[in-house]
Parts: sequence; structure tokens; C-alpha cells
Amino acid sequence: MGKSEHDVTLRRFRGAAYDIVALAASAGGLAALGAVLSGLPDDFPAALVIVQHLDPRHRSLMADILSRRTKLKVKQAAEGDRLAPGIVYVAPPNRHLLVNSDGSLSLSQTELVHFVRPSADLLFESVAASYKERAIAVVLTGTGSDGAMGVKAIKKMGGTVIVQNEKSSEFSGMPSAAIHTGQSDFILPLDEISGALATLVGEGGE
Repeated sequence: MGKSEHDVTLRRFRGAAYDIVALAASAGGLAALGAVLSGLPDDFPAALVIVQHLDPRHRSLMADILSRRTKLKVKQAAEGDRLAPGIVYVAPPNRHLLVNSDGSLSLSQTELVHFVRPSADLLFESVAASYKERAIAVVLTGTGSDGAMGVKAIKKMGGTVIVQNEKSSEFSGMPSAAIHTGQSDFILPLDEISGALATLVGEGGE
């Protein structure tokens, strides 16, 4: 399949087989995200974007908390941020996080999706459209089914899907919904996800 010029407008990150890892979590997610980030190498060559369902009434300390678990830079995503390798962008409370085809980020307060904002489905769908086969989606512990539709979009565009297995998930709703799509490439216990990400993304190394 030939690629059109539009498909190569994104800047590829050096030494990376994938440019972006999108992670989604809900209940129990802060500990799970911390575990994944703490296991990644300091020179991880892809960007990471995170949707974690949070109480919109409270100021989010999530970026601060996660930054203590990893040497990677963690920041709350801002409108217009441009993705860079080794940086973790966290969706702010009550904002959908979208990745644009030029590698920039947009925040939106459009309606709730599956009763939540930010929505994993919207993030995954935007990542799939923008990064196609250069994207990895990760679904971690959580209630509900957010992320399942987005997982289908990631696979349709040639990306890779990793799901935390139900046994190691504090809440298995989101992983179970993702697994039941039949679109998962890897179903792994929590303590194996960071190693899988490092291997997959690092396969682009020189």
C-alpha cells in the first residue's frame, strides 16, 4: 500500500518504531499508570498521552504524582502542545484530549462520551487517525467500557493494542470491554506492560 504525502506530514521520532503511546484508565488507574511509567526507560523514544477519569471538581495533581514515579517529564496537557519523545501528557480534568494530524494537542469541552470527560474513545480515535500504524493504545484498570470503541479505531488504522489482563486489574470493566472487541494484540499483567512498550517502541532503534 503506497502512502500519500498527507500520511508522512507527521515528524517521525528517531529510534522509535512507534511515535505515540496512548494510555487510558479509570478506577484504580493512578497506581496502574504509575507502575507502567516507572518501568519505562529514561530514554523512551515515543510520546505518551494519558486519559484518566477524574473528579472534575478537583484540581488535578495527577501530573505531579506521576512525575514522582518516572524520570520522564510529566505535564498536564495544554492546548497547542506539540508531542515530543519521552514526554508524558496528561488530560486535564473535564477536558477531552485530542491529538491532531500535525502532532499538536487540542483540548475540548464537548459533551460527555459514555458519561465521561475526558474520553479514552475520543483520544484513541484521534490518535488512530493521526498516527495510524505508528500508534499504541493501552487500556488499564477501570469501570465502564470507555476505550473499547477507540481500540477498534486503533486496530483499523494499523496500530497496536495492549490491554491489562483482568486478573491484575483493580477494576476489570474497561479491560474486559476492550478484550471483548477481539482487537487486542497483547493482554498482559500490569507488571509486564512497561517491558512490552519498551520492546515494541525500541524496535525502531538504530
